Amino acid sequence: MTRDQSIVFIVDDDVYVREAIEDLFRSVGHDVQAFGTTDAFLQAPRVDLPGCLILDVRLPNTSGLEFQREQAESGFHLPTVFITGHGDIPMSVAAMKAGAIEFLTKPFRDQDLLDAVHRGIALDRRRRTELAILAGMKERYASLTSREREIMDLVVAGQINKQIAGELGLSEMTVKVHRAQVMRKMNAKSLPELVRIADHLSSATTRA
Repeated sequence: MTRDQSIVFIVDDDVYVREAIEDLFRSVGHDVQAFGTTDAFLQAPRVDLPGCLILDVRLPNTSGLEFQREQAESGFHLPTVFITGHGDIPMSVAAMKAGAIEFLTKPFRDQDLLDAVHRGIALDRRRRTELAILAGMKERYASLTSREREIMDLVVAGQINKQIAGELGLSEMTVKVHRAQVMRKMNAKSLPELVRIADHLSSATTRA
């Protein structure tokens, strides 16, 4: 996978609209997967690339808005651009509140759709980068011993070596050795950087 690769998913029950959008995005270099129903989209093998979903509002069985809500509740994070031939303001507001990045009423300009999807792909690429960074932090934190984790917690809470030694019943030299190990394992070059790492880990745990 190269850095610039991306994929566009299309879910629209109108085959002519689906094919026209597919041709548009292939013409500018994107991989594309197009489906007539949300069920077909969910059942298809998913290519692991930064991407964006173009979703018709009116679909058989499940509406695009219902599908968006269901997927958001299940942890689905693919940026979504809604398209519709029957849009109205309340519908567009509901879609945007639920996390859609754009709501376009047919007929729309090709450039408007391209711009919206490119914004979605950029968001997904950034999300993936942030997840990879967080995964690295979690892996490094998992490599700490229980004592090192204790010391890291106290260090980021602002305690100095002497205070940590007193609280844990250790010598200051032992605390210094453990602290150095924490900095090395967590790949932190400074105390502020270690604090930022701890904040990221804490925030991720809270969100989970």
